Amino acid sequence: MGEKRAVLVGINYPGTKAELKGCHNDVARMRRCLLDRFGFDESGIRVLVDDGSGPQPTGANIRRELARLVGDARPGDLLFFHYSGHGTRLPAETGQDDDTGYDECIVPCDMNLITDQDFTELVQKVPQGCLFTIVSDSCHSGGLLDKTKEQIGHSTKQNQTKHRELEERSDSGTSFRSFLKETVRDVFESQGIRLPHRGHRQSGDEDDGDQEPRYIDAADAHVKNRSLPLSTLIEMLKEKTGKDDIDVGSIRLTLFNLFGDDASPKVKKFMKVMLNKLQQGQHGGVMGFMGALAQEFLKAKLEGAPDQLEPAMNQEVHSEQEVYAGTTARVPSNGVLISGCQTDQTSADATTPKGVSYGALSNAIQAILAERGTVTNRELVLKARKMLSKQGYTQQPGLYCSDEHASVAFIC
Repeated sequence: MGEKRAVLVGINYPGTKAELKGCHNDVARMRRCLLDRFGFDESGIRVLVDDGSGPQPTGANIRRELARLVGDARPGDLLFFHYSGHGTRLPAETGQDDDTGYDECIVPCDMNLITDQDFTELVQKVPQGCLFTIVSDSCHSGGLLDKTKEQIGHSTKQNQTKHRELEERSDSGTSFRSFLKETVRDVFESQGIRLPHRGHRQSGDEDDGDQEPRYIDAADAHVKNRSLPLSTLIEMLKEKTGKDDIDVGSIRLTLFNLFGDDASPKVKKFMKVMLNKLQQGQHGGVMGFMGALAQEFLKAKLEGAPDQLEPAMNQEVHSEQEVYAGTTARVPSNGVLISGCQTDQTSADATTPKGVSYGALSNAIQAILAERGTVTNRELVLKARKMLSKQGYTQQPGLYCSDEHASVAFIC
């Protein structure tokens, strides 16, 4: 047996419009679980939380820790990543009629988004004989390891159906802008966690005095979802930059302008495609969609500070389709994703009347492990789905991995 190493990230976004309550607690509980139940060593666990106590969970720091986790891996090692925080979905911004997907992302504390393609490419680097398990207690998390076999869930089937519908719309002449209006409206109108009926307690589920409850009773808990709406993301980017002209069409441009070489590799590749089109004098498609202000910004960079564009121009891009929303990466074979919900759903951040806050999936995992000890990945997700449904949550956790890894024990 090789080494056991983990990266745990919990982001509450204190003092912002996106503030959550339970993410730090999720990480603290998982850390204790890894030490006490799974035999991890303190030195093998890296924790990033935005409580001011240490390195902040910025996009650059999270990417750096994950790169180190995978880069140091050897056959036989067990790698684990737990994320509790916001998730979001970026709509397409190339302006091309056939670019109709989303980039599912996690949201670091500085808004330097990490995309599904970033995760997929990371897991591709995991050496044979080494397993990388990811738990993402965040919204829209079902697509974070895109193209991996969907063992439990409906995200893949839904995405395929949506893709066929979009192709039919394209054939009938529906424009990209019409599609974008629909997708942005979908994001803006996305509801939080709905609790259509009261969570039912089963016999034996009651809390024991002052001990931390095994279950959250959805009827009593205050629930907020872990989805960062596109409107809130844009508002927070405006606050960070002091610019009021940020909107769909310039989000990835803004992320690159803010974070440069620390931005998502996919954002940098996107920028390279845009810059090439601008240099070639193209004004339709992607450049026309960007708007005049964004084009002027890029021209100024090209003429006055071209070195600031090097992180984008140094990227290797073989076709424009590589930067389309959604991932084009090949299927990773050594990864397991346990998602808090499906790509079109939100995950719950709940606070009990006693003031204890945590994510619905994270709490369910701890309850199942406390009751059962060792469970397979498949058993864990099926039990979590059943537990959350009983509590009144509509989110449906998913499992994405190979047939072989669906049947191996969770973490150990």
